[in-house]
Amino acid sequence: MKTLTIDIRRAEPKDAEAVAEVHDRAWRGAYTGIIPHRALGRMIGRRGPRWWGNAIRRSATVLVLEVGGEVAGYATLGRNRARELPHQGEIYELYLSPEYQGIGFGSRLFAAAREMLAAHGLKGLVVWALEDNSTAIAFYAGAGGRDVAEGVEVFDSKALRKLAFVWD
Repeated sequence: MKTLTIDIRRAEPKDAEAVAEVHDRAWRGAYTGIIPHRALGRMIGRRGPRWWGNAIRRSATVLVLEVGGEVAGYATLGRNRARELPHQGEIYELYLSPEYQGIGFGSRLFAAAREMLAAHGLKGLVVWALEDNSTAIAFYAGAGGRDVAEGVEVFDSKALRKLAFVWD
């Protein structure tokens, strides 16, 4: 019998290509039909392996979730960028390849990201999600997040509402 390992760790420069692939697949799965096609393609195109390698080397906090030695998801996190919210930590992105969604890996990655923020002394957490991304909205509400603020993101002249979920 083969044992399947699941590991969450800080990303290393060698992970850049795998993270770029997860980013591409996850964003296409999450945002096709929400973000205009051209804008989505440009956003994904800008964040290839070189971009991710630079982000990881610049000491941006990037966590990866590995399943059986392959990167299946990632999270980026750090200080809260929304000054109007008192929470100190923020998960900027949390994405899994579509085939790994809905089986608990997102919850594990979310918990690890929260633990890392707390270990860095950041109290409270905020996560933003596009309102039309019903999967993300359900995930963060199900994880106990409170919807406390809203904002707008514009993609090729299309304004989309986003919601802030917080945890104290």
